[in-house]
Amino acid sequence: MTGIGVSGFAAADTLIELGARVVVVDAATSDTARAHADTLKIVGAADVLLGAEAVTHLPRIDGELPELIVTSPGWRPDQALLAAAARAHIPVWGDVELAWRVRVREGRKTADWLAITGTNGKTTTVGLTESMLRAAGLKAIAVGNVGTPILDALRDPVEYDVFAVELSSFQLHWAESVSPVASVCLNVAEDHVDWHGSYDSYLADKAKVYERTQKACIYNAEQVETERMVENADVVEGCRAVGFTTVTPAISMLGVVEGLLVDRAFIEERRDSAAELASMADLGPWHPATWWRTPLQLPAWCARTAWTPRQSARVSSTTSPETIASSPSPA
Repeated sequence: MTGIGVSGFAAADTLIELGARVVVVDAATSDTARAHADTLKIVGAADVLLGAEAVTHLPRIDGELPELIVTSPGWRPDQALLAAAARAHIPVWGDVELAWRVRVREGRKTADWLAITGTNGKTTTVGLTESMLRAAGLKAIAVGNVGTPILDALRDPVEYDVFAVELSSFQLHWAESVSPVASVCLNVAEDHVDWHGSYDSYLADKAKVYERTQKACIYNAEQVETERMVENADVVEGCRAVGFTTVTPAISMLGVVEGLLVDRAFIEERRDSAAELASMADLGPWHPATWWRTPLQLPAWCARTAWTPRQSARVSSTTSPETIASSPSPA
C-alpha cells in the first residue's frame, strides 16, 4: 500500500480486515503519519515503512515481492515504486478500484454508484446529489474525493442505497473495472497536466468515468469534449446518453426554457415537450459561462420527496442523439 493519508489508511485497514498481508510505505514522517503507522501495526499490518527511502523501491512481504500494489490517488504513475511495479508486471489499483472490487458484502445491501467528475464543480454537485437522494427517501452518502473514503462508507454500519462518488482524474487513472449506474463529467479545462503528462492524457483519464456505465452517461452539451467522451465509451448495453445545457434542450437533454429547468430526457412526450422541474431562481445567481464555478445553494425543491406535478411546455423539436451509438435503446 502506497500512502498513509486518509484514503491510504482506509485502504490498508480494509485489506488487513480482509486478511491480506499488508506493507504500507510513505515518504512522510510527520506525527500524523507515525500515528497512522502505529494504528495499522496494532490492527495487523505486516510492516509500515516511512521516509524518503521507503518509496524508492518495491517493498518485500515475507521476503517476496507483493502480488498487488494499492496506491493513494495522488501518487504519479512515474513515481519510482509504481514504475518498478509496472516493470515487474505487478497490478496497481487505486483506492476506488479496490472499493469497487470489495463492495459486495454477504448479508448487506450493495449500494449503487453515481460517478461524478469534472475540472470544476465536483464537490458542489456531489453534495447536491447526496441531498436530493436523501430527500427522496434513500440512504445516500457523498464519498470519494469529497472527503469520506469509499472504503470507510462500505464498512459503515449503515447499509446505503446509493453512493454519490466524487472522482478526481488521479482516482480515475487507477480505476479499471468500476461500473456505475450513472456517470457525468461536468466540464473539462486544462488542469493537472504535470501529473498526467499532457492535456490529452488528462482528458483520457477523465473519460474513464463513463466506461462500463449501466444506465445513463450524462454530458455537458456545451462542451464537445464531454460529448466525445460519451461517444467513445464502452458502456453496458442499453445505456443512454443524456445531455445538459443552459439553453433550450434538444431531445434527451435537460436545459433551461424561460427561466425554468426542464426535462426532455425522462418523459414520454420528450419529442415535442419538456417537463418543468424547478425555477432557475431557486438556484441563486449564476452565469452560463461560469456556472460550474458558482457556489450553489441547495434549492428548495430538493426538500420535496417527489417533483410532481410536473407541467409540460412545448419546445422546438430539434433532434439530438438519444442513445450511445454502441448501445441503442428505445427512444
